[in-house]
Amino acid sequence: MKVEMSKYLFNTKDILKELISKLSEDYNYVSVLGTDISGKSFSVTRTGIDIGDSHLTERGFVLRVHNGINYSEFSFNKIDNIDSLIENVKNKINGDLERLKNSNIKISSYPIIEEEKIEKSFHGDVEILPSEVTDREKIDRMTNIMNKALSSSEHLIDFRVGYNEIHISKVFVSTKKDLEQTYIASEGYLAPIVRRDNNTKYNFEGFSGLKGAEILDEMESGYEQAIETAVNLLDAKKVKPGEYDIICAPDITGLIAHEAFGHGVEMDMFVKNRAKAVEYLDKAVASDLVVMHDGAKAAKQVGSHLFDDEGTMGTDTVIIDNGILKTGISDLLSAQRLGTKPTGNGKRESFERKAYARMTNTFISPGNDDLEDIIASIDKGYLLEGLMSGMEDPKNWGIQCMILQGKEIIDGKLTGNIISPVIMTGYVPDLLKSISMISKEEDFKLFGSGMCGKGHKEWVKNSNGGSYIKARGRLG
Repeated sequence: MKVEMSKYLFNTKDILKELISKLSEDYNYVSVLGTDISGKSFSVTRTGIDIGDSHLTERGFVLRVHNGINYSEFSFNKIDNIDSLIENVKNKINGDLERLKNSNIKISSYPIIEEEKIEKSFHGDVEILPSEVTDREKIDRMTNIMNKALSSSEHLIDFRVGYNEIHISKVFVSTKKDLEQTYIASEGYLAPIVRRDNNTKYNFEGFSGLKGAEILDEMESGYEQAIETAVNLLDAKKVKPGEYDIICAPDITGLIAHEAFGHGVEMDMFVKNRAKAVEYLDKAVASDLVVMHDGAKAAKQVGSHLFDDEGTMGTDTVIIDNGILKTGISDLLSAQRLGTKPTGNGKRESFERKAYARMTNTFISPGNDDLEDIIASIDKGYLLEGLMSGMEDPKNWGIQCMILQGKEIIDGKLTGNIISPVIMTGYVPDLLKSISMISKEEDFKLFGSGMCGKGHKEWVKNSNGGSYIKARGRLG
């Protein structure tokens, strides 16, 4: 079913065009991004039910103008009087410029953004519009999942079920662009907590996509596997620190892509001289089996969009091509500064925040190997799965991945023994150059649950993934 555009944004587009027309008399570039995001979050546990607005909910605008030197931005959430708004914008811009000129701060100059004339719209499609299912029905389905789970294992002390839905509508208007997009993204999670004696373990299974309430169907079929994983962790041992042959499940492959050459190639870090990747463009940084993509058009997941928050159309960017680092991902102003073409990766946490170069859908492409053959090739090692968290140092290329579990492999066979938790560390090129096998497209998956921060802030949605990869990793 087609997703409807926000009536609020649709009804304000003519006003935005008038605002741009009037401001264009004084400024050589003017654009406005309008956002209207609504959604709900639902959770069910043994002790209660919670329903609330999504933390992503927002409605407002951000205006960008070329002030004669660089760009000024002005955010607002209502338009009562255009002339009054224009006066406020001019006073703010002129005041900021005057203060900067009177300070000792070096002011960076930026050229005027050159735009092509584009008029496009995108309306997403879902099987079940969330608005067609009542809150009571959603809670009943989630409660049913929880109750079936609780009755299936004596080790469960709780089973948490979460479901979030967001309806995203955005418009971008300038003198040459008239863009609009509207789509629904949903995510869910199953989180069993198990205990034996004084040993307590938990698991987290995520579900996500440009989907509607149909994602609840996927969640209903996933609770048994979520519980089995958690119960098996009760017998997990600690890893003996060292270097091992490893197989990364698709979620860990995605975590590596995200941390290693996702954050590491965000090109605003190139501008700030905070990324080692800039020194390795057109050089080998990975095995020649590795092809890595990022882009809103590269896949269909929560990181997809028609245009980014600066009005740049979404693309499919090949970051690593057969092991060679080809390019980074950029916001519009970083691309201007570097003299490159913007890749459509300018994203804002909200209309009140700055646009940064951010990932969209980041993944390593499938290969030609069968998973059975990859497992059989390992004499002693581990199959790693269960994404928990990760960190990367773009300046020095160190990486750290927190992983739920490692399944032991001896003489090419899974033994049933498990290590947990697992910390994988290393130097990014060493890890990526050690990749020797990649499984086929049938194993390929993308994961979009949760949020990605830039440093400790600026949280946005994106997805990452891949197929199974064989590599050499340092575990602890």
